[in-house]
Amino acid sequence: MKAKRKIPSTKALWLPEIEAAYKDAKAAIPFGYAVGSKITEHDLFQMAPSVCLKFRGIKNTETTRKKATDAALTSYVANKDMNPILIDPHMAFAFCYILSHYGLELIGEAEGEELLCYIEDNLEKIKSGESSIYF
Repeated sequence: MKAKRKIPSTKALWLPEIEAAYKDAKAAIPFGYAVGSKITEHDLFQMAPSVCLKFRGIKNTETTRKKATDAALTSYVANKDMNPILIDPHMAFAFCYILSHYGLELIGEAEGEELLCYIEDNLEKIKSGESSIYF
């Protein structure tokens, strides 16, 4: 699959993108009440596949949404009990965001694993907004 918007070229450049993607998803929280649902930050990981499509400029079709969602959410469910770091809403979102890219074949398995380790090591930069210095 080809993205209209480029993938970050370095691990450091992924941090501000994930921060921006998280903020994009978080902006939906107030709208949960409009559809009769309470959305919290702990729910945002579920939005990562859609935000991935949006940020990459990939058309949100049933096929692309399924590829991104299946990779992200099945991996999340399979890993959440073994990886306590996924309790953190920012890390859970980042995990699903990266796995969405993998599901769309925009990054490989090794790159995804490397990115997730880097993100975990630098999670506080994303949470504090410090990652935006890389822009």
